[in-house]
Amino acid sequence: MSVFQAMLLGVLYYLGNSSIVAGPVGYYTIYRPLIGGFLTGLVLGDPITGVIVGATINLMYIGFISAGGALPGDMCLAGILGAALAITGGLDTEAALAIAVPIGLIGTLLWFGRLTLDSFFAHLADKYVEKGESGKIWIASVLLPQAMLFVMTAIPCFLAAYFGAGYIQGAINALGGTVLGVLIIIGGMMPALGIGLTLLYIFKGEARIFFFVGFLLAVYFGLSMIAVGFLALCSAVVYTQLRNAKGGEANV
Repeated sequence: MSVFQAMLLGVLYYLGNSSIVAGPVGYYTIYRPLIGGFLTGLVLGDPITGVIVGATINLMYIGFISAGGALPGDMCLAGILGAALAITGGLDTEAALAIAVPIGLIGTLLWFGRLTLDSFFAHLADKYVEKGESGKIWIASVLLPQAMLFVMTAIPCFLAAYFGAGYIQGAINALGGTVLGVLIIIGGMMPALGIGLTLLYIFKGEARIFFFVGFLLAVYFGLSMIAVGFLALCSAVVYTQLRNAKGGEANV
């Protein structure tokens, strides 16, 4: 991997975490391992492997919920570095998935560290307000947080991508045998965990009927995933409209 390619991956990770610079293209697309893995594959010249590894890692985070600043795992870093190490280190999908698990946990540490440091910028904004310098609030709310975001995303990702690829094969050879086998088994179980969490959310609410309808359409009527997905989208729109209309009548 060249320095330029590693730099691009660092910028990609930054854009995936930025809701200001990249807008909805960042957090809602690049942040997802499927998209991040594909873009990583484009940078490294192997988009097929990138999207396969990214999609597999995405299954692990399919039940991902980040509320109140909590982050169970950084799926963006896991997707980008998981795909990068798979391509440059010649790993199969299971091994890349096993490596993506600790990578996601490391990303969580970076996340909380950045939020802690960003809290100081809020006090700086308070000082601008006290001095009547409202025109400088953007420095504390946009400029400095984005600079901190770049430092704590692009640089670590660049270093991990550039230097990690050279040592990954040696680490795999050192692990070998039993240890690597255990990691591969754990990695293979993670997508099932993600799907299980999603099913847990489905059966807690009113969406369980849609799950069974989709199952019947796919299994007994032989509809493709695209057809089932389109019907699910239409059903979700109609369901939301009916629920909103019912809520409006209750308010009246």
